[in-house]
Amino acid sequence: MELNISAQDRAILRELAKKQLEYANREENRQKIKSWYAHNACRGEKPMIHLEMWTFSQEILPQRMRCQGEFARSVEGKLYVNFLNQELFADDRVTPDCYPMNYDTWFELFDIRPDVAHTDDGKGKESLGHQFKSILEDLEEDYPKLKPSSFGADVASTMKKKEAVEEAIGDILPVRLQMDCLYSVPTQMLVHIMSMENMMFAMYDYPELFGEMMDRIANDTLSYYRMLEEKRLILPTTSFEGVGQGTWAFTEELPGWEEWEKRPFTTKDVWGFMDSQETVGISPDMYEEFIFPCYQKISEQYGMLSYGCCEPVDPIWDRCVSKLKNLRKVSISPWCNEEFMGERLRGSNIIYHRKPSPNLLGVDRVLDEDALRSHIRKSLEAAKGCHMEITQRDVYTIHNDVDKAKRYVAIIREEIENHWKA
Repeated sequence: MELNISAQDRAILRELAKKQLEYANREENRQKIKSWYAHNACRGEKPMIHLEMWTFSQEILPQRMRCQGEFARSVEGKLYVNFLNQELFADDRVTPDCYPMNYDTWFELFDIRPDVAHTDDGKGKESLGHQFKSILEDLEEDYPKLKPSSFGADVASTMKKKEAVEEAIGDILPVRLQMDCLYSVPTQMLVHIMSMENMMFAMYDYPELFGEMMDRIANDTLSYYRMLEEKRLILPTTSFEGVGQGTWAFTEELPGWEEWEKRPFTTKDVWGFMDSQETVGISPDMYEEFIFPCYQKISEQYGMLSYGCCEPVDPIWDRCVSKLKNLRKVSISPWCNEEFMGERLRGSNIIYHRKPSPNLLGVDRVLDEDALRSHIRKSLEAAKGCHMEITQRDVYTIHNDVDKAKRYVAIIREEIENHWKA
């Protein structure tokens, strides 16, 4: 990608950088940051709310984007993402006082590049619909295809991008290298190269070989982490960094930049995230036998852990997930038994991270306020006595109605004000 930024694009980026800084310096933003620190320490007074925008950003960003250069447009989009939640929805996502950038790193399971076919949107562009083509059909026959996983980091490329952004906006917003949480989703990576059906048949047909494969995934992941440690690419996750699936790192329980200046960090110093959505079709017994040993081995590397996405965790809670000793957040998805998990998490220091049904915001053009209120009240009741967080995910359209989305957040906030009992 060409990193030169034209004078015209530079002027646009500088305008947006000033706007981001203005939002970052607002008192309401500073207060929300304090609330996030208290919340993640399980000392918050009420649930935090986040409406995740990226799934419907195609209805938000295109009409705002003005830059012409490819690299400039990528920077422009990131600047907007940094403050648009605060501007449009008034949820609890906060605006950073910097332009954060991640190192260019990669991890390719078994050195196999997934082969994905996208549907066409009718205008010559890839649309949301896609299918991963199975590369591993029969685990026993195809096992020789499983090479050691490849991974690495392109520090030089990252620094060139950082310098280009700094030249454009660095005197307005500091450009800061960061690392989001360490993110590991073994069963998702497997499905991307062998399909869900083949993965499930492999557990039944070749149980010992499947177990060996899962242990290799864990060991390769740990090797990747050791590489990050050796290159000093493990960076603090104590503020604006993402912690997977719609939440943020704010914490004083993990070491920050002052400590990082003194010593190399290990994975024990940072947040991690894991999920296993792809195993909802197997029994808790099979999850415990075939999947959990790999997940436990990886998760033990983290300082704190957030677990789960759309999968219901209640069937595997008692025997598996509850045993993850560094667990701080667990996803309570639309398919989860809310009441069961409320009972299990009540009085603990594990945050009940509720993901409401996306249908309420994303399906109908007109918001059914009564249905939304009932849905949220049920969650608030189930989470009574817990530390609760609400992230609305997987909304792929708001029917180009920003006001509806803002009203959606406002109703959740009203229900919290009127019905929340910690």
